[in-house]
Amino acid sequence: MAFGKVFIATSVDGFIARSDGGIDWLPAGESGEDYGYGAFMASVDGIVMGRGTYESVLGFEPWPFEKPVVVLSRTLSEQDVPHPLRHRLRISAAEPLALVAQLRAQGWEHAYIDGGAVIRSFLHAGLIDELTLTRVPVLIGSGRPLFGELEGDVRLSVVASTLYADGLVSTRYRVETGPAHD
Repeated sequence: MAFGKVFIATSVDGFIARSDGGIDWLPAGESGEDYGYGAFMASVDGIVMGRGTYESVLGFEPWPFEKPVVVLSRTLSEQDVPHPLRHRLRISAAEPLALVAQLRAQGWEHAYIDGGAVIRSFLHAGLIDELTLTRVPVLIGSGRPLFGELEGDVRLSVVASTLYADGLVSTRYRVETGPAHD
């Protein structure tokens, strides 16, 4: 039943953002390396993200996604979507299992799951197939962790690992066991 794929960067100490949501510690991209992002995006039908992630990327010019985006939020509505994005983005308050059923009915096979809380909720529901975690060689000390408490161990197997010239290490894991996977 798994459906989601994760592609996310963390500090070596496991944070995806500073406590205020800042991501200034991420490399600025001067190297031109895409760290496997292009191939990853080719493997998914669209993106499911949380409100915080949406609000972070909303300021990017141009909008960074060609594929459809679903923003999970209980407080945003379709009227909150900027007019230029209305044909590319929708808001949903659905729980992960219900959302996956809707997206599968629309022909989606795999989705890019983005945002800490959304990743955790999809992982808890057993809806994550694989995780690509890219560790940035920096310790930020505190912030928003990618993973919090889990109901039990989530067993992963390494599919591939790549060391990039600028010191980033990207590892792709397959989710073997864990909540709703056993």
